Amino acid sequence: MDVMTLEKRARTEGSPVIDGEKATFVWRGRRPVSVAGDFQDWLGEPIPLKEVAPRLWTHTLTLPRDSYVEYALLDAKGQRVRDAFNSRLTPNGFGDFNHYFHMPESGPTPLSRRQRDVPRGIVTRHLVETHEFCVGRKRPVFLYEPPTTEACPLVVVFDGPDYLRRAKLPTLVDNLIAQGRIRPIALAMVANGGTARTVEYTCSEATLAFLLRIVLPLARKELNLIDEKREPGVHGVLGASLGGLISLYTGLRAPQIFGRVLSQSGAFSVWDRDFVVFDLARQAPARPLDVWMDCGHFEALVEGNERMLPVLQASGHRAEYREYHGGHNYSAWRDDVWRGLEWLFGPRR
Repeated sequence: MDVMTLEKRARTEGSPVIDGEKATFVWRGRRPVSVAGDFQDWLGEPIPLKEVAPRLWTHTLTLPRDSYVEYALLDAKGQRVRDAFNSRLTPNGFGDFNHYFHMPESGPTPLSRRQRDVPRGIVTRHLVETHEFCVGRKRPVFLYEPPTTEACPLVVVFDGPDYLRRAKLPTLVDNLIAQGRIRPIALAMVANGGTARTVEYTCSEATLAFLLRIVLPLARKELNLIDEKREPGVHGVLGASLGGLISLYTGLRAPQIFGRVLSQSGAFSVWDRDFVVFDLARQAPARPLDVWMDCGHFEALVEGNERMLPVLQASGHRAEYREYHGGHNYSAWRDDVWRGLEWLFGPRR
């Protein structure tokens, strides 16, 4: 393809220009830019675009056809610049935006779109006292009540506001329930501690106590829940990254209550260290867990997830692991979380 055709396609189709497994970034400007993104897990040096014609710069990647990718263009000082050929933007979680694109066999899940004829659950906001368990005096918890009168399991969601707004979790659950793909479930979407998130989510007994003593009683009061004493392990936990770590930790420490774990991109091994969840997973369980783990193919966290799976299975837990072609972001987690919900809370579970 000649460079003029390439630029014309970038202007009409958007950048990167996609042909099968090839994605070509196109930049028109006096000075060069580099590209960084999910495809390198945002690690290492950004990849410089090459000048192929006066003031026209390109770089081509080979990617799986079902990939979802977020990226940023950077100038010589490492500052982000907008890709004039790509208007698709999404928050990066750090106060800025990433550009994104889908390869030919990828696309956002239709489950995240509100359907007119689907009954809606009710989301309410509650401000709870943290006592000595968390940073700050109060913490918001968003409760989702499904559109049913029957008692149902509870799923505690870490980084709750992000799953609420960015992952569209209540809409996903509404659609899954309406289609008969999961039993009705309730949600307790718990906010994190901001700058204290890392401390709270790295296998903290205080965080576990906050769930058991504050969040669970609130949910029991406000929602029609199945009694875990009559159906041990009926409730679940969900989280991504360090939220996936604390989810698995919660299940391993309180299996009689939280017997179902959905960990997305679980950070089980970071900073060149395995967290204590590996030791806990090796122990004979008081009650086996159902554990669904998923992780993006481009993430360094894949290695820890791959090692965790056989450890859980060898101890007698029912565990499943799925790898998809994506990175470490809420769009990827949104588009894959339904699989874990179906596996854990399908109508036969």
